[in-house]
Amino acid sequence: MTDFILNVLDQSPVTSATNPARAVAETVALAKHADALGYRRFWLAEHHNTSAFAGAAPEILIGHIAARTQYLRVGSGGIMLPHYSPMKVAEVFRMLDTLAPERIDLGLGRAPGGDARTAAALQAGPKAWPPEVFPQQVEMLLQFLEDAAGLSGEAGGFPDAHPYQGIHAQPLGENIVPVFMLGSGGDGAYHAAQFGLPYIYAHFINPDNLETALHAYRTHFRPSRFLDAPRVMMAVSALAADSDDEAQHFAKPRNIWAAQMMQNRAGRLPTIAEAEAYQPTDDEAALIDMIAGRSLTGTPAQVLERLDELREAHAIDEFFLLTLTPDITARKNSYTLMSTAAGLTRRAEAAE
Repeated sequence: MTDFILNVLDQSPVTSATNPARAVAETVALAKHADALGYRRFWLAEHHNTSAFAGAAPEILIGHIAARTQYLRVGSGGIMLPHYSPMKVAEVFRMLDTLAPERIDLGLGRAPGGDARTAAALQAGPKAWPPEVFPQQVEMLLQFLEDAAGLSGEAGGFPDAHPYQGIHAQPLGENIVPVFMLGSGGDGAYHAAQFGLPYIYAHFINPDNLETALHAYRTHFRPSRFLDAPRVMMAVSALAADSDDEAQHFAKPRNIWAAQMMQNRAGRLPTIAEAEAYQPTDDEAALIDMIAGRSLTGTPAQVLERLDELREAHAIDEFFLLTLTPDITARKNSYTLMSTAAGLTRRAEAAE
């Protein structure tokens, strides 16, 4: 089991003992660590108006991290497109690709990444793009990206009669930034299939809809300029340690926080000490057990075995590992252990 393609998804978690600035600094340090371990991609999440995560502007972090790493493809997991102008997103990622050629990924999502009031506050105008126009937003974004790379006519870009013909997302360049579609339900799968894009399923959010979503994606997939055949990636909650007991110890804050989130009362990620002292109600204990069961936690061999089962059962091409624990040393160690277990090719150690 040494032919895995493993990636990192990071949310810049804020604990009750830290602050957002430290959370962002830990994300940057983790990216440099992953760069040396042989991971292929390092993606940043977008969340708004939450005390738990500091990653509100992945496009800024992408540029910062790309400048401090050498090998990783750095990307968004994802940009919540309904908040933004497709042209502006195209220009942001064209600039990122200009600064770090062929190392930038653009992952897209339809979810708001926050509550309804926050979504409204993010808009420059009176309201957000409604969900039903999301496909048109995606199409326009792809057209801007293709046009910026010099494509026209049947090769891509805008049709001759399009009102945006002649408007170019700057800076221009030959490379097309690769686009990916994220999802944890049916809609993202259909959109990915419609546009012929790679599909990343958020198993850590909703493992129960996995088979339905992948069936929809593969059944409705239409070959495109971007992809000849379906390509499926999966983001999983994973934490490895030297022993199963140690892994469960470091995963406990994640499980408690996720249970509280499901009850709409989550704050910052608890510390290890707070998690050890926490006394859940019977209902909470059931939620915590459920969350622990759907996460991949244990020794590197145990986690890799679970990944291999998912890969074989669902034909997964790449995995994103989301490791949520308040201990940054344990977080780094988990990625180190998984890199070794999966046989990733180590690189020259990045400077800390």
